[in-house]
Amino acid sequence: MKKLIIATLAFLPLLSIGQVDRSIIPSSGAAPLINIKDSEIFKTDNGITVILSENHKIPSVSFQLSLGADPILEGPKAGVSNVMGDLVMSGTAKLTKDELDNQIDYIGAYLSASSGGMYLSVMTRFRDKGLALMSDVLQNASFPESEFDRIVKQFESGLKSAKSEPSQMANNANAKVNYDAMHPYSETMTEESLKSIKLEDVKQLYKLIYVPEGSYLVIVGDITKEEAKAAVDKYFTSWTGGKAYKGAPLYSKPASGSQVAFVSKTGAVQSVINVNIPMDVAPGDPDQIGLTVLNQVFGGSGFGTRLMQNLREDKAFTYGCYARQNIDEHGSLLTISGNFRNDVTDSAITEILYEIQKITTKLAGEEELETTKAAMAGSFARSLESPQTIARFARNIEKYGLDKDYYKNYLKTLAAINKDDVLRLAKKYMSAENVNIVVVGNDEVAAKLKAFDSDGKILKLDAFGIAVKEKKTADISADQLIENYVYATTQTTSMKKAIKKLKKIKSYSRTTELSAAQIPFPLKMSEVWIKPNTEGSKLEGQGMVLQKSYFDGNAGGTTSMQAGSKALTEEEVSAQKKSFGIIPEMNYATSGMKYEMVGIEVVEDKDMYVLSSTDGKKTQLDYFDKVTYLKMKSIITNTEDGEVRSAEYDFGNYSMQGGLMSYGTISMAIGPMTLEGKVKSFEVNGKIELNTFK
Repeated sequence: MKKLIIATLAFLPLLSIGQVDRSIIPSSGAAPLINIKDSEIFKTDNGITVILSENHKIPSVSFQLSLGADPILEGPKAGVSNVMGDLVMSGTAKLTKDELDNQIDYIGAYLSASSGGMYLSVMTRFRDKGLALMSDVLQNASFPESEFDRIVKQFESGLKSAKSEPSQMANNANAKVNYDAMHPYSETMTEESLKSIKLEDVKQLYKLIYVPEGSYLVIVGDITKEEAKAAVDKYFTSWTGGKAYKGAPLYSKPASGSQVAFVSKTGAVQSVINVNIPMDVAPGDPDQIGLTVLNQVFGGSGFGTRLMQNLREDKAFTYGCYARQNIDEHGSLLTISGNFRNDVTDSAITEILYEIQKITTKLAGEEELETTKAAMAGSFARSLESPQTIARFARNIEKYGLDKDYYKNYLKTLAAINKDDVLRLAKKYMSAENVNIVVVGNDEVAAKLKAFDSDGKILKLDAFGIAVKEKKTADISADQLIENYVYATTQTTSMKKAIKKLKKIKSYSRTTELSAAQIPFPLKMSEVWIKPNTEGSKLEGQGMVLQKSYFDGNAGGTTSMQAGSKALTEEEVSAQKKSFGIIPEMNYATSGMKYEMVGIEVVEDKDMYVLSSTDGKKTQLDYFDKVTYLKMKSIITNTEDGEVRSAEYDFGNYSMQGGLMSYGTISMAIGPMTLEGKVKSFEVNGKIELNTFK
């Protein structure tokens, strides 16, 4: 039946990303002389630094509030800041969420909030109304429990999707390997930590970090200095709170030798590779501009970088490989990243390390350096057209204690950087022998990664960056596991009794109500099975049949609103025949299905037997509770035309239904979407209208 579920959900839209032709590199030219207008800066008695950049070309103004608190270690409640940030806009003491949203929409404004601050963009004539709403949220956020529950459910759905999203898995692993355990940047929200977060935790964090002291308010747009001071006095000086939270100094963890962290992504045909180099540098450091030049030559952007020329143009290992530099007051990092075919994973890492070694030992070419500097100068000049840029520069000068002419002298500093400077900085901050390598991919690539680890011991992490326990050898065979699963499902103690019970079941039908954050209306999924091997499924929403599937044991097909009708291929028919019946696993031994016991794996602190089955392009991993033998999870991977599609299913709330142990809830993570389902009915030997599925 799982194949039909997958088919039923095929209606979900695929996101297409527009392609930009980056094959043309802009020609270099002389950078213009630039005079940067100073922003107006003043401070309030309650500790807010206000930065004003006037621009009267458009009748609108924006207010960007950045809080002054340092990052906070959240421990077992990792993610509470994310929950709090999403909840701030859920209403105030005077306004419900709907009333707040309606008032914002009425004046055509945009108002948002996060754990880092707030942002308002509003037309000049509605400035006071917009600021009144912003000030109300800032000082009187109510955090209603109903909204808390809704936000938590959204995060639950997102976490399930994250477990199958390679880039997010890589980001989580990066957090763990580049920062020590007591650094807030090392923390990742997990399903366990989310469960521990209570509404009171959210309120307490809000009180701690939403304080005026140390915050920055950047005002940009159609407003004079006098008007800005009056607005700040009216809407922000009544804001009170304690001292801004200040923690101990924080830094990224220096790489000592090379470490490899691997995250398993079953069925992946590509490996996500991140090669990380922690750097001891802070914003405004004298080396910062030179490091930006170094990064752009090495792999910053465009097709002309060292990494792109080697890994894309020469080796054809990837569509793109880039280096991004994040210079942060709490820990700086250089990350080289790209997606690579499984068969070249180790070769790609080898070439990345080669390019690191090369740039730290040999001078950059004159042409590539001057082209890079010219492009950077042009980009800098264009950025000054935005008043937001001017205001951001002013904030950086204030926040990081930069020289008041730091940005005015940017082009001069940039022009002075030469090949010797680039080599010196590469030697100082980069080393091919001190890197943290993260790979997310198929298990088959893991063995090849040991050569890159200084001690040959690969750190294995789960999707959230938590160290995984090695699979244990199973104490029963695959066939014994299937038997125990049959006993658990039928609540019998022998195969004879199980078969006798199953013979009495001529048909069953199940309806499940599905919901997802991305879909504004509920879905209804119907599944039926009729002895010996007829089955069908149907997905409905808003009174329409979105898709349906049918199989009669020899033939079948699918019908959808998007693709029309399509008959099952011979290969698909063959696959259906191998997994028929109420409990398909009972037929594995005789149907030709390839299956084996993988071992025992710990999932959410529970030991689970893992059974692998393979049929052509489809691989399925089923997880069975070691105590109850009920199926708790399935991961299904299909490969079509080199494209891999995977889906993860979690089953829960088992109960006896029609003489069988049947799940009451199901969670389906398919790509970036997670659907949560509740079984509304499960009927055995009832009346079934097959025509509705054909």
